[in-house]
Amino acid sequence: MFLPCLTFARYVFTQPAVPGFFLPFFTPRKSALNSTTTALRPIPLPLLFLLGSLAAIAPLSTDMYLPAFAAIRQEIGLAAGDVELSFSSYFIGMLIGMLCYGPVSDRIGRKLPLLVGLGLYVCASAAITQAGDLTNLVFWRFLQGLGGCAGAVLTFAIIRDRCDMAQSAHNISLLVLIMGAAPVLAPLLGGWVMELAGWRNVFTALSLFGVALFLYAFVVLDERPVAHHGDSGFFAVLREYLDLLKSSRFMTFVLIQALVMGGMFSYIIGSPSVLMDIHGISPGMFGYFFGANAIGVMIAGQLNRALLKRFAPVEILRPALWLPLLGGALLVIDAQLAESTLWLVLPGFFLAVCSVGFVNPNASALAMADQGRRAGKASAILNGAIFGFGMLAGLLLNLCYTGTTATVAWLMFGCAMLAICVGRRL
Repeated sequence: MFLPCLTFARYVFTQPAVPGFFLPFFTPRKSALNSTTTALRPIPLPLLFLLGSLAAIAPLSTDMYLPAFAAIRQEIGLAAGDVELSFSSYFIGMLIGMLCYGPVSDRIGRKLPLLVGLGLYVCASAAITQAGDLTNLVFWRFLQGLGGCAGAVLTFAIIRDRCDMAQSAHNISLLVLIMGAAPVLAPLLGGWVMELAGWRNVFTALSLFGVALFLYAFVVLDERPVAHHGDSGFFAVLREYLDLLKSSRFMTFVLIQALVMGGMFSYIIGSPSVLMDIHGISPGMFGYFFGANAIGVMIAGQLNRALLKRFAPVEILRPALWLPLLGGALLVIDAQLAESTLWLVLPGFFLAVCSVGFVNPNASALAMADQGRRAGKASAILNGAIFGFGMLAGLLLNLCYTGTTATVAWLMFGCAMLAICVGRRL
């Protein structure tokens, strides 16, 4: 997480001033990044469904057990804040696992590492159902993240193996349908399972989901040949990671997506307090507002697919970066008022969240476009940066929260402004 931050600082403070600062985001430039593809061939539906389900592992694993926090705390006898440690341990496991699955999959192929990760995810999820203390809960959640992250890392690598840049953006836009639905359905499913069968069976359901994905991946996923290039030892892998981190073009798109997702994580973590605590919205109504924003992401992703028939990914990405900035600006204006108003908060959240449907597919496709033999490592850095910036946004939000909309507003606006600064390189 710290290396991308340092790279970001180098970009921002060494980039020379550009005349007409706003113009580049709307004026196409002659560049290889502007190339379009005449035929956008979708990935076969069975494989696309598998990839979308793999991408949904993370939101399902984190959001399904959120309604069970109180029940877990009461049954195991934990203090306030202890259950949240299991949330953090999951993400730590993910960040470590991402850096491992990437280079391994570049060396031996995508299928075997994916099956190993899903197997570990199934075993860890099943073990959580027997956890009787905080240590076991945190440990098995760590292993659950270590296994489940294989899906997040290898999804982009598998798409890159089969598609060029424009096709990748097109197919990732399709995945947004599933990825957008998962955060909405997960808390609802988790609450339903918990009320019907107790919190432990939430993890039983996740284990069964992992088993289904394991079997489906075993049948559907065909292995593509992997070219072996030189030494695959630790230092060779480290050199390739460093080469990727030093790649100006690659890190530009990584940082753009990570910063926009940092704003998204700020929304996910901060919106319950803003809407329910400050504005008095009931938990049931909050679900509708949360769902409406998720539907907005899905609609934006499908609109992005339509735009890709006429525009190159970079031509869509430039103006899309202004959406989270506009949303953040509405929130900042609201924070300056004597009393917060939903007339600014709701459209501010909506614009910032919907931007993900445009930014993620195009930034991911552009970042992965030239990676080829090291697509796994590139996907590991991309996903690691996203979750790293997300964790950093959550930490800043928790440290600086004042009980008003100001902290959430400035954090979302700041992430968007930094994404604009990095986007000057496009």
